[in-house]
Amino acid sequence: MAHSHHNTFAWITAAVIAVASLATMANPGTQAERVQSRILKLGRFGTNPEGGVSRPGFSEADHAARAWIIPELANLGLEVRTDNAANIIARRPGRDNSLPAIAFGSHIDSVPNGGNYDGQAGVVASLEVMETLNDNGVVTRHPLELLIFVAEEDGLFGSAAMSGVLQAENLGFVTNSGRSVADGMDFLGGDSGAVKRAERSADDFSAFVELHIEQGPYLDRDKIDIGIVQGIVGIEEWDIGVTGIANHAGTTPMNAREDALLAASKLVVAINESVRETGGRLVGTVGEIQVHPGASNVVPGRVEMVLEMRDLDTAPIETAIRRIHERAAAIAHEDGVDISFTNTLGHGAALTDPSIAGAIQKASDALGYSSVAMPSGAGHDAQNMATRWPTGMIFVPSRNGISHSPDEFTSAEAIARGAAVLYETILLLDADRD
Repeated sequence: MAHSHHNTFAWITAAVIAVASLATMANPGTQAERVQSRILKLGRFGTNPEGGVSRPGFSEADHAARAWIIPELANLGLEVRTDNAANIIARRPGRDNSLPAIAFGSHIDSVPNGGNYDGQAGVVASLEVMETLNDNGVVTRHPLELLIFVAEEDGLFGSAAMSGVLQAENLGFVTNSGRSVADGMDFLGGDSGAVKRAERSADDFSAFVELHIEQGPYLDRDKIDIGIVQGIVGIEEWDIGVTGIANHAGTTPMNAREDALLAASKLVVAINESVRETGGRLVGTVGEIQVHPGASNVVPGRVEMVLEMRDLDTAPIETAIRRIHERAAAIAHEDGVDISFTNTLGHGAALTDPSIAGAIQKASDALGYSSVAMPSGAGHDAQNMATRWPTGMIFVPSRNGISHSPDEFTSAEAIARGAAVLYETILLLDADRD
């Protein structure tokens, strides 16, 4: 980073810079070319025959991708280090380095047989922000930190360590790479024995912003440029048991059966109807079901299934589960079975910071990009970061809403628009915070 050109800008407020830089960012042609180049280069590591990537966190492919990206960060004049959890941290000094940093970034690991955009789009956009600051000769008031979290897809482990929510028992978890979290952190240059040192204090960051592909159909379907994430949905899960009587399929008359699977099938339909009646953004899914004894010549005696519901607000989940209980009681009575519910998982929603959402909105408007406020139905590192620091998220469209697949696609132009919004958002936060 050449500081010789910065003197002119040094004392202009970030707000003025934000307006002045709009001209540079409004035509994202150059940005799109650089974005595409970096997406393609990252895509070489763990490439799969279908055109996506298999690059699980802590894998050989992850190791190779990091070996490529660390010099890429250093070439932008950033101070690069790996923390004890193996997160990559690239710092750009500000005019006042006593101020907390403004942080942004995402992850570069993928699910097995995944795509080239989930996580990577956010990292590439963050590199683009740093390069554009250099191009425009801008020195921010706050220091900036570009964060590349480790093993997001396996369980948000890098951001969990940074935000202080990683538990000792998590270190033994065996990830998709075949390595445990502890072994994986050590393999990538961390130090799992002293992973607690990766934790950052509440004073370290004044804000965190993550850009990510939507992984849903709304932005693409409605031709909207930018999603302003209101929060990451809460998740509730129930184990449901349906108990009837197992009996011989050939000798038990139809009107004398207490068929657990028949009752469970009615309940799956009732769950779908109850969630739809509740409306809004609530989603409910039965995606797991076991039938016992599971033989073609036995009337099913017991069914076990899992219900998952997600929403930004707990009220719709409570309304829907009340309706589901009522419907279940009616089905149990009608079919002569017992139905039990056990609430096994409750993850509260992680809400984003309204002032950061406001800055994202302002940046989108200034650049002439369409935007919409929306929840995230998937989990992200931002949900861990939001437990300790004011956090915001920017979504860019996913073609046909496909993700975790080699068919995942977001255009370089869409990522460049997101990078432009991220750039302006950071300058607005730099002017407004602390």
